[in-house]
Amino acid sequence: MSLKKRFIAGVVCPRCAEMDRIRAWEQNGVRYRECVNCDFFEQLPIEDNTPQELETRVNRPQESSPSEEISTVKIIDPKLH
Repeated sequence: MSLKKRFIAGVVCPRCAEMDRIRAWEQNGVRYRECVNCDFFEQLPIEDNTPQELETRVNRPQESSPSEEISTVKIIDPKLH
């Protein structure tokens, strides 16, 4: 089985400062990056970085208060009276 190493467009190597020379791949839960121009090599563990949804009034569980009472409002047009 051959590993597919892919170039990352627009990335600048942190060591030699050449653009479009970094390739990356993943293997056994580890992400690797290397430069084909110099001897830069980096490995990072793959973490579950699923973004957490920010809590807002819309997605927050509603807390009902017994003191709050729902009532119907009737709007009256002042021109008609």
